[in-house]
Amino acid sequence: MSQPRSAAIIGAGPAGFSAAAELRRRGFPGRIQLLDPDGLPYDRPPLSKAYLAGGSATALAEDSWYQANAVEVVSGTAVQLHPDSGTVVLAGGEEIQADAVLLATGGTARTLPVPGAEFLHALRTRADADALRGRLGAGKRLAIIGAGLIGAEVAATAAAAGTAVVLIDPVPVPLVPAMGPEAAAYLHSLHARNGVETLTALPVDVVPDGAGLAVLLEDGSAVAADTVLAAVGMVPDTALAEAAGLEVDDGIVVDSAGRTSHPRAYAAGDAVRLRSGGHLERRAEHWDAAVRSGQAAAAGILGQEPPEAAVPWFWTDRYGIHAEAVGSMTRSGSSVERGLPGPGYMVFRVSEDGTLAGAAGIDAGNSMRAARRLIALGKPVDAAALADPKVDLRRLLRPRP
Repeated sequence: MSQPRSAAIIGAGPAGFSAAAELRRRGFPGRIQLLDPDGLPYDRPPLSKAYLAGGSATALAEDSWYQANAVEVVSGTAVQLHPDSGTVVLAGGEEIQADAVLLATGGTARTLPVPGAEFLHALRTRADADALRGRLGAGKRLAIIGAGLIGAEVAATAAAAGTAVVLIDPVPVPLVPAMGPEAAAYLHSLHARNGVETLTALPVDVVPDGAGLAVLLEDGSAVAADTVLAAVGMVPDTALAEAAGLEVDDGIVVDSAGRTSHPRAYAAGDAVRLRSGGHLERRAEHWDAAVRSGQAAAAGILGQEPPEAAVPWFWTDRYGIHAEAVGSMTRSGSSVERGLPGPGYMVFRVSEDGTLAGAAGIDAGNSMRAARRLIALGKPVDAAALADPKVDLRRLLRPRP
């Protein structure tokens, strides 16, 4: 396909928005339309934290940015995609035409496969947060099924509002793949310290119980609550892609430049799955990965080289602490701890070849940034230096004399 004169982006989350911004940054002069049911893009991470606690929605850009960058925001829902003609059909019958179409459709909340799932709340959108926000506070009871990223953050927000919270998960310590066992155990321990009850259990049913609900567990016990939130992950929204005949395999299959199996269609964000080196990688479901995939797809639309792949970065905020992880905490090798669990605590994952594979930290900003650069460099690291809190990790970045 020749240089496109117009681009339509379906989905205005971080992937779709970053694609629009990157198109303009790379000098694309054509028409850009950004389509989303919610209209102007807003940031999703605050939905489980500041926004849920009563704050305002955080816009991804000021309103003036869209005018200054000639990005048209279209409020609507795409129901059909015809990639051969570049036509997007909206729910009301209106059509958008573009030379290139980018799918940034994200995902939907995974449904808990138990009876009574219709009683459960989810948290993926601002509307979901609005529905949940009014059900928190003193005297309210909240049961959360799923103690991963979203479940844990909502538990912290709800507890701070005075809600009685029970957090249920069949895994004793969630987030081990992302944070490593040591840092994940510390994070999970914060729930009890902040008055949140945690149960290692498997829900099997949700039933009405007086004016509230009861979550029935596999061991025969029950948890009473006014509200039950299911935070059990997401399902990639691939419906448009599948109906349009694009290759889909637990996500829209793309290359490193966001190209799908059709030359007019690109995809980015939580709904994509990268084909690399002849195999399909796992989907990345976090903000930083979505932003970078949007930027890569913008490069692909323009026929340019995408940015170099970055070291994966993940973060979570709860109970007043900021936790991060970079790289891989599951790589074969050994773990090295720095300091004691609490602010400044870090855990490093050192590969068998002596290079740094991953790092997790608690309120360890500068050190985490240095760790990310060390991973990218791929140079051998000294385990003793990693373990010593007196050693500034930035020193390890300098070439040895």
